[in-house]
Amino acid sequence: SQAAAWRSSHLSVAMTATPAFATAAEKAQMRGLAERVLKADPRPVILFDGVCSLCNGGVNFMLDWDRPNEMRGSFRFAALQSDVGRALLAYAGREPSDISSIVVVFADKPALTKSDAILHIGSKIGGGTPLQPLMPVASQAAQVLVPKFIRDVFYEQVANNRYAIF
Repeated sequence: SQAAAWRSSHLSVAMTATPAFATAAEKAQMRGLAERVLKADPRPVILFDGVCSLCNGGVNFMLDWDRPNEMRGSFRFAALQSDVGRALLAYAGREPSDISSIVVVFADKPALTKSDAILHIGSKIGGGTPLQPLMPVASQAAQVLVPKFIRDVFYEQVANNRYAIF
């Protein structure tokens, strides 16, 4: 179906994990993989915890609202635990085994984490729907009105308890 094809164009990464400790050769291999992924498609990649029910629900929400009237959305997705996820974490300067935060990885600018990542994603969803004009304004308002340290404390409280709550 068209919906299945659309979802598969967004969810492009299998969940296969690599060991937590990488040798220099493995790190070079991870960097090459990350560069290939980012070069192949200019859309940012959202890295999420693939075993978290809350995170998977968030991905499903984004898939539903990320330009729902188009075949390709604004984002691609990869589980933090996948080979691509680990490679992109390392590319972004994070520990490849770090699953503590959602991460948005770009080819041409620094990665975003925690509340900054959530607000960036929020500013891009709803394309082609009545939400389109509202989401960037709401995300910008949250960035201006709520200091980053407060947003991140709230994010960390949810993230640290995501398995117990959901």
